[in-house]
Amino acid sequence: MLAIIGGTGLTQLENLSVKSRKIVRTPYGEPSSPIVLGELGGKTVAFLARHGGGHTIPPHMVNYRANIWALKSVGVCDILAVATVGGIHVDLGPSVIALPNQLIDYTHGRLHTFHDGLSADVSLAAVRHIDFTHPYNERLRMLCLSAAKANHVKIVDGGIYGCVQGPRLETAAEINRMEQDGATMVGMTGMPEAGLACELNMAYTAICPVANHAAGRGSSSDGIAFEKIGIVLAETMHHVRKLLEGVVTQYGN
Repeated sequence: MLAIIGGTGLTQLENLSVKSRKIVRTPYGEPSSPIVLGELGGKTVAFLARHGGGHTIPPHMVNYRANIWALKSVGVCDILAVATVGGIHVDLGPSVIALPNQLIDYTHGRLHTFHDGLSADVSLAAVRHIDFTHPYNERLRMLCLSAAKANHVKIVDGGIYGCVQGPRLETAAEINRMEQDGATMVGMTGMPEAGLACELNMAYTAICPVANHAAGRGSSSDGIAFEKIGIVLAETMHHVRKLLEGVVTQYGN
């Protein structure tokens, strides 16, 4: 089964025909929200709101382990994660949708693995090192690109997601450093979500709507205009929903 994790601007799927909501208890605590099971494009999908139904959980406080474990427990094997970003590269301005193919983790202090020696899940007692060379699943990425083409949704293929701690946004100097590292976009939720999915053998890819230019770039050269972010996301999420429905329609074909 395919799951969609919704981030900022996507706390629910308006075109999802809801069949049930599951409150899942996990060895790692409570997930961010109940898992919504329903139909989209004629296919069964699961949906989870990363920041909670009311968008009340900040990025560094999300229980990523509980979220991923809960999705696995209801039969999910593939994850599409919607993650809002700031654009660093000149091609990633507000309202663009990007499909990254690499990431750099700048976070700290987050519970980033299931192998903590304390897990109540006996299947995770033995440490298993994972190959994280390519953090985003190429099969799912190609599915997204195919759906984007079929549904006339413009998407930027490729890019490097720099994941920062949050919840504050970055300084212009930090963005300069990230650009030197190769990052083309910056967000706060890409890790440890992607790594945890990999630990549980779940295919994972991110769909990244750009909400604003990163600090010191473009229209954010003198500061972030927060009043414009909501407007941009409202417009962009229309295209994200269209893309998601297209992916679900092609999924499993």
